[in-house]
Amino acid sequence: MSSNEAMQSAAVETARNYYNSEDADTFYSQVWGGEDIHIGLYTGADEPISVASQRTVITMAERLPQLDANSHILDIGSGYCGAARYLARTYGAKISALNLSEVENQRARELNTAAGLTENITVTDGSFEKIPFATATATVPGFDILWSQDAILHSDKREQVLAEAFRVLKPGGYFVFTDPMQADDCIPGVLQPILDRIHLSSLGSPDFYRAVAEKLGFEVVEFDDQTNQLVNHYQRVLEETEKYTAELERKIDPLYVARMKAGLVHWIEGGKAGHLAWGIFLLRKS
Repeated sequence: MSSNEAMQSAAVETARNYYNSEDADTFYSQVWGGEDIHIGLYTGADEPISVASQRTVITMAERLPQLDANSHILDIGSGYCGAARYLARTYGAKISALNLSEVENQRARELNTAAGLTENITVTDGSFEKIPFATATATVPGFDILWSQDAILHSDKREQVLAEAFRVLKPGGYFVFTDPMQADDCIPGVLQPILDRIHLSSLGSPDFYRAVAEKLGFEVVEFDDQTNQLVNHYQRVLEETEKYTAELERKIDPLYVARMKAGLVHWIEGGKAGHLAWGIFLLRKS
């Protein structure tokens, strides 16, 4: 067992194995949004997933009071580094990208090189349950900004993830993130098909994140509830998966495609029933 594996929970290790699989890498890179594999902000029912996904990145960046070439950002759960490249190109920021999947990280490094952004972006293999960076102190400046998109759900130690984020963020720094969540008034048991699909025992909720953030010493600046976009996104991914099923099945296991479709339906149904939540959190370290 590697030191990286030893430091992370079973849930994170399950996610690591999943995203390292050839089937998952092929599906997410070709269907889910390409460089930005997270929930998008849609302006139309037929909008390309990649366009909506990048709009999420742009919107999150605009939430930050200050973002420029002096900004040092830590992206936890950075995927293919789509957000990191946008932040580097647009603002000249320096980004440390932390991600558990070595397969995703290799693709991210190749994309960063092709974009000419290796000076701005450093990719590290690792878990956000034990962030491999120093604690922010009077002599250690810490990160100006922490960033995360639809990644924290993969940990069953979410309070620890937020504590780690707080630890490495400088005083006055901001943490902006999104995460698929259960609604605050979610009925127990109704999300079991989703939890079974993603091998988790629970999801966070807006109230959970507010309470944990405040307990740690964060100020909750805002939560922009965009739950309707969760349904929009999973519906678009399902449509694209159905459209390209024959092509996908020539590249990846047909059983994977079938399971993906079933999982997407569960997310769509859960969102339409009001059992799920999603939006943009902005926290400030006091």
